[in-house]
Amino acid sequence: MFKTIKNALKTEEVRKRLLYTLVLIIVFRLGCFITVPGVDTFALSEAMGSTDGIGGLINIISGGAFSRFSIFAMTISPYITASIVIQLLAMVIPALERLAKEGGEEGRQKMNRYTKYLTIVLAIVEGLGIYLSYQASGIFINPGFLTGFIVVLSLVAGTALLMWLGEQITNRGIGNGISIIIFIGIVSGLPSAVTTIWNLMFGSGAFSTTGLLVSLGIIIGAIILVAGVVFVQTAERRVPVQYAKKVVGRKMVGAQNTHIPLKLAMAGVMPVIFASSFMTFPAMILQMFIKDIATQTGFWAGVYKFSIATSTSNVPVGYTIANALVYLLLIVGFTFFYTYATFNPAEVANNIKKNGGFIPGIRAGRPTTDYLTSVISKITWFGGFFLSLIAILPMLIRFTGLNIAFGGTSILIVVGVALETVQQLESLLMMRHYKGFLN
Repeated sequence: MFKTIKNALKTEEVRKRLLYTLVLIIVFRLGCFITVPGVDTFALSEAMGSTDGIGGLINIISGGAFSRFSIFAMTISPYITASIVIQLLAMVIPALERLAKEGGEEGRQKMNRYTKYLTIVLAIVEGLGIYLSYQASGIFINPGFLTGFIVVLSLVAGTALLMWLGEQITNRGIGNGISIIIFIGIVSGLPSAVTTIWNLMFGSGAFSTTGLLVSLGIIIGAIILVAGVVFVQTAERRVPVQYAKKVVGRKMVGAQNTHIPLKLAMAGVMPVIFASSFMTFPAMILQMFIKDIATQTGFWAGVYKFSIATSTSNVPVGYTIANALVYLLLIVGFTFFYTYATFNPAEVANNIKKNGGFIPGIRAGRPTTDYLTSVISKITWFGGFFLSLIAILPMLIRFTGLNIAFGGTSILIVVGVALETVQQLESLLMMRHYKGFLN
């Protein structure tokens, strides 16, 4: 990886892309410190002194922008939600499905436009929900319609600006812009994690042997966790495919042996994002309509505590255990859903048959479809349980009293984006090498 970065800095075109990406990242980080108009900063520091629950989850992804109530407080989450909704609609609405598969570049642009429109709508709804949730906390100077309008407009404008920054990074920089923004937001919490580890060892003013052992355990555990994520993200099950001899024009093309690479984590981090959004949605809605629900009792208060158990430890153990079980089932379910939505065994088997290929030991047609389905099912079970384990482990660690900035979803996103960015750098360098060779 370091060799790739070193070679990238030596290439002028790639170096310009890296510098352009760095400038937009700096713009993003500066925006995280610009507070929304109409907010009392002194009251804000008291109200947001210990963001937990849904606020804490958003605060990690936004790089601390939520706790500062900045223009980027909602981060890029409305765009992610809109993208997911459009993808799901494309699976059930024939017109959108044709547009996505057969529309080409024009169809892609139309789908992107629909996603942007839906992003603005969702950003307005989320911004309004945030304002109503914190209206009674005293952080606004003159609560009312005008203040609410300015706050919501500022939050929506911040999300729109982040969406534009993401597009610019994708088109003129390095990596996927939206992923890079989320990546930087999460990584910005690294100093907080380092401070937590330091306080374990020297928090009382004197060196603590117990704190040292706990810190070493956290560091070793994090290294093992990251190594496991890298292994699963890059591992693949290769299904061999053999093609018979055939005539192409006037030439006889010889038999070819190739393979179908099936990744163990074909769905990536999407099932965790889906499950997390599904679990926290009830809490976001209840916060908008029931004042101080976190301190109340009753049915709806129980639903709220069950919903936020994903992102906080300030709930009874029973809620956390129930939440973890439901969370696990949702992640596995969404893993199967997203995998089969992106990989169709029948379509792959049909393409192999059309090109005169076959899997050794498996007949072409329906037996090939059944075989691919069986292989996909096995690796999807493994991938789903692995994602569940990574997502649930931080929930259990919180009961030890440690406040670690990185959760399972955060680690999956950080590792996935880092691998994807390095692969794109290698591709750009390879293209540059071929251009120089041809010239």
